[in-house]
Amino acid sequence: MKYLLINTLLLAVLTGYAQGQGPDAAGILAKVDQNMIAKTQIVESQMVIHGRRNDRTVSSKGYSEGTGKSFTEYLSPEREKGTKMLKLDDKLWIYSPSSDRTIQLSGHMLRQSVMGSDLSYEDMMEERKLTEMYAAKVTGEETVEGRKAWVLDLKARVPDATYDRRKLWVDQERFVPLQEELYAKSGQLLKKTLMSDVAKIEGRWYPKKINYRDMLKDGKGTDFIVLSIDFNPNIPDYIFSKASLKK
Repeated sequence: MKYLLINTLLLAVLTGYAQGQGPDAAGILAKVDQNMIAKTQIVESQMVIHGRRNDRTVSSKGYSEGTGKSFTEYLSPEREKGTKMLKLDDKLWIYSPSSDRTIQLSGHMLRQSVMGSDLSYEDMMEERKLTEMYAAKVTGEETVEGRKAWVLDLKARVPDATYDRRKLWVDQERFVPLQEELYAKSGQLLKKTLMSDVAKIEGRWYPKKINYRDMLKDGKGTDFIVLSIDFNPNIPDYIFSKASLKK
């Protein structure tokens, strides 16, 4: 009876592939969100910005709640120390200790580079679930750094998505992104990301290193390195307030 059940399930899977159904793209994307998104997060990280002549490292500590609130404080180098960013929904404020001023960024200003890196302010603000922003379909299977991956094509279904289309390679076993291509509405490739140093943290798979490459300029890109991450901690409400920018 056991062998009959196994054979029946196997036949159902093979029949699905034969009929072109393939794996469930929405289900794969939901598992990616489960790994990458938490109710709250506290992250200590470094950005290694690879320049033409030398590299520069910027360290920070960030707090986030859901997809609408985030707060980041830069810790080093001395030039950037004390700079703070606060995001509340679609609004972003930046505090500069050198001028003791707080400014709000909006519109095209959000496309500017963060401290000379390959990340834009839009990239830093985009924390919504992929399942909420994109319709997905599986277009194939490939091997990335020795790992079998589903290839997903994502098309934006919300008007305010930073990128109109994404191509995403998802680890078939761990359901974590391995690499990604980000496209404009025109079809132009804007950025590439490569995820590595995947580790199991608090029961979920998570890439501790992400290389971002702006395809509109030369260079080795920017490495975003997670030094420590805490999922679902309690974060005081005052962290996500404009008053916290000058504390």
